Amino acid sequence: MTAPGSRPLRLATYNVEWMNALFDDQGRLLQDGEPSSRYKTSRGEQLAALGIVFTALDADGILIVEAPDTNTHRQTTRALENFALTMGLRARKALIGYPSETEQEIAFLYDPDRLTAHHDPQGAPSTSHGSPDGPRFDTTFRYDLDADGLSETIRFSKPPLELAISTPEGRKLRLIGMHAKSKNPHGAVGREAMIRLSIENRRKQLAQCLWLRQRVEGHLAVGDSLVVLGDFNDGPGIDEFEKLFGHSGVEIVLGAEPDPTMTLTDPHALMALQSRIGFAPTSARFYLAPQKRFFEALLDFIMVSPDLAAKGPDWRIWHPFNDPRIMEIPDLREALLQASDHFPVTVDFPQGV
Repeated sequence: MTAPGSRPLRLATYNVEWMNALFDDQGRLLQDGEPSSRYKTSRGEQLAALGIVFTALDADGILIVEAPDTNTHRQTTRALENFALTMGLRARKALIGYPSETEQEIAFLYDPDRLTAHHDPQGAPSTSHGSPDGPRFDTTFRYDLDADGLSETIRFSKPPLELAISTPEGRKLRLIGMHAKSKNPHGAVGREAMIRLSIENRRKQLAQCLWLRQRVEGHLAVGDSLVVLGDFNDGPGIDEFEKLFGHSGVEIVLGAEPDPTMTLTDPHALMALQSRIGFAPTSARFYLAPQKRFFEALLDFIMVSPDLAAKGPDWRIWHPFNDPRIMEIPDLREALLQASDHFPVTVDFPQGV
């Protein structure tokens, strides 16, 4: 048997589409034939697929985007720990940070035999007026979104999850889990309204990434080992609005400073940035009914600080069609397609990280 501290450390990010719909208010799994919120998939089918995927990931820690809700009636942690127990996962301890204003939380499911973790938010709380200096993520940020000389207030509907983590070797890590604002113009009617709302959402998404970048710079400045991961609803070259604003939110968070000690690394983002002919990895797959076809995008990332990048970690997108190792396992391939519209991303750090 492999000793707990002698194998690579695996972290993952996984956006699970409407996971909240798979549990009742007591956190019990709804393993039945009723429809899930995933198109043409029952709750039992989606849960079974998720069990296969999480088992195959075998990660020490998994950031779950769109985790089950926490409110006066429901608890994210109870639902996720019941899920882990049912599926026999070693990552069986769950935690969240600030609950969101939606029915989707950002949660961390981890193996307590391999990691210790606790919510450790940074930044000072802002007033209701907001602060331009990286306030705590559950408060208000001020930024001039439209370059008119007047700053606007920005809030996260899903505040990023900030964790302090210790590894089996005693290494201290900082982890920030992100679910950035969607740029889709939900609710807009007519082309002009759609364009206007898309631009407004893009500005807000970029402002959230600027806020996150301020926190990243604070950690890098003091030499923290940092992992930033999650769904950014964005990526290099993903839409025409990037030309209007000059860069993507992902590029903002990675950093463009000439000082290499102040930049983060994600090889999939780098491939997209360097691609000139449209070849780039993808981590999400959506069906567009008007076009009657699937659209793929790179939305999910795991960015690491320079000290962690120097250890030679191995990144992987668990794409059922683009990863030959998955193509050779039909059950896993089908489970990935049935479980969610996003695919997991993992990073393996060598022993002793």
